[in-house]
Amino acid sequence: MDTFACLYVIRGEPFRSGTCLNLFSTETCVGRSAAGDSPDVAFTNAFISRKHFVIRKEDGKAVLYDLGSRHGTEINGIPVVPHKPYLLQSMDIIKLAKGMTVIHFSYLFAEQTLELEPITITQQVEAAKLPLTMDWEKRECIVDGRRIGMSEKEYLLLKLLFDHANRLVPIPEIKHAVWPERVTNQGGQPDVHMDELNALMYRIRKKFGANTFVLNAVRGSGYVLESDSKPNPNKRSEVKR
Repeated sequence: MDTFACLYVIRGEPFRSGTCLNLFSTETCVGRSAAGDSPDVAFTNAFISRKHFVIRKEDGKAVLYDLGSRHGTEINGIPVVPHKPYLLQSMDIIKLAKGMTVIHFSYLFAEQTLELEPITITQQVEAAKLPLTMDWEKRECIVDGRRIGMSEKEYLLLKLLFDHANRLVPIPEIKHAVWPERVTNQGGQPDVHMDELNALMYRIRKKFGANTFVLNAVRGSGYVLESDSKPNPNKRSEVKR
């Protein structure tokens, strides 16, 4: 059967970050591998149920059903009601095992492994221990009591990512939001080279600390900022991770 969609593993053992899992069957079961019982897509994390969720092809679309998993399934930070259909859309982020397994769904697929910037479980735990507050009015990031000011571009990028926490923000949207003053090219996109975006992201990680923000980059697509809560867009707010 032909591939109609895919799952990109952002984080989840035993898969390498960026692994593309093509969906071609009318039903694909995702869960944890166990003796004598292995789902179509098998992870090894103990917090994932043996049959955690299933993706069914219905009228040409991918529909996800949580199979009553013990620790639940989240899509874009929202818990899925067990046994209820959820129509998947490209760029949806599926989380399992309390965020230790993260999957990006897409109707665009590839035969190769994408280059992602993986965040290890250890790094995620360390990041969660850092008290973090975003003061948007003062354009400050307060990390463990230390105030760090944001430049204009840092503010625009971080604000965009936090406003769309737990969802993939496409590169064109980032360019429009962070570089609105740039002349657009023939495709209607601001004239911003990827090296410029990568350099800005590098400066943010270096300035605020590699473990301050849980960020994943999907090569050629955009960025995902993982957060358990989304800051108020107008005032200072605590951020839980």
